Amino acid sequence: MNMTADTPPLLDFHNLRVMRGQKIALDDFSLRIGADEHVAILGPNGCGKSTLIKTITRECYPVARADSSMSILGEDSWDVFALRARLGIVSNDLMLSCTGDACGRDVVLSGFFSSISIFSNHTVDARHRELAEAALAGLKIAHLADRPVCEMSSGEARRVLIARALVHKPGALLFDEPCNSLDLSAQQSLRQTMRALANSGTAIILVTHELADIVPEIQRVVLMNRGRVVADGPKEEILQVERLAALFGVSVEMARRDGHFHLW
Repeated sequence: MNMTADTPPLLDFHNLRVMRGQKIALDDFSLRIGADEHVAILGPNGCGKSTLIKTITRECYPVARADSSMSILGEDSWDVFALRARLGIVSNDLMLSCTGDACGRDVVLSGFFSSISIFSNHTVDARHRELAEAALAGLKIAHLADRPVCEMSSGEARRVLIARALVHKPGALLFDEPCNSLDLSAQQSLRQTMRALANSGTAIILVTHELADIVPEIQRVVLMNRGRVVADGPKEEILQVERLAALFGVSVEMARRDGHFHLW
C-alpha cells in the first residue's frame, strides 16, 4: 500500500464517549491509526473492545461533546455501504449470523449488500460473481463455494467471512477475536492468512484478548481497559509481563518465539 504524507489516517478518534444503554462503555477514548499500519488492540473481556468495533462500523455513535471528534479515512460522516467497501470487517457477530443454509459463494457475495446471504431483492451481476470467485480462490477455499455454512467447520466458515470482507478489495481489515472457538489447526491457518494479508499491503486492525493472535507483522499494540486506552506503543515495549498482569488482573508468564508472543 503506497501512502503519502497527505493520506488521511484510517481512524482518528479524540475524546470519545460512547454509551451502551445507561453505561459508559468508552470514556475519553482517543486513538489514531494510520492508513497503512498493522495494529493490535488488546484487553480483557468487558474493557470496551466490542463497543469500539461497533463505533468503527457505525453501529454505535459517540455522545456529542465540544471536545470530541472522530473520523474514518478522513471523513466524519459515512454511508455505511461505502465504508464497508473501504474497511472489511470479520466479526464474531457476523460469525453468529452466518450459520444457516447459505453456501460459501452466497456469503461472499453478501458482502456487496451488507447482508448474510443473497436474497430475492439482490441483483448479482457477472462482476460480483467474478470478484467473489477471486476472493474464494485467493484464500484457497474455492472448494467451499457450494457448501452450506452449516456444513462447514468453524475454521472454514471464518475463512469464508474473510473472503466476504475482501470481496471489495478494501485497504484495511478489522478482525474481531478472529481465533475464537477455532481448534489449533484452524488458529494457525487463520494467523497465516493474517500474515499474508499484512504482507500483501492490507492494513490489519486486530481486536483480541489473545496474545497469540498478534502476528509478527503487527508492530504496534494498544492496551484497553475500562473503556480507555491505557498504553500504546511498539509491541516489544508494550507487551511486558508487568503491564499484562495489571491489565488482566492475574499473575502471568510470557514467552516469545520467532516474533510470536504467548501468555499463560
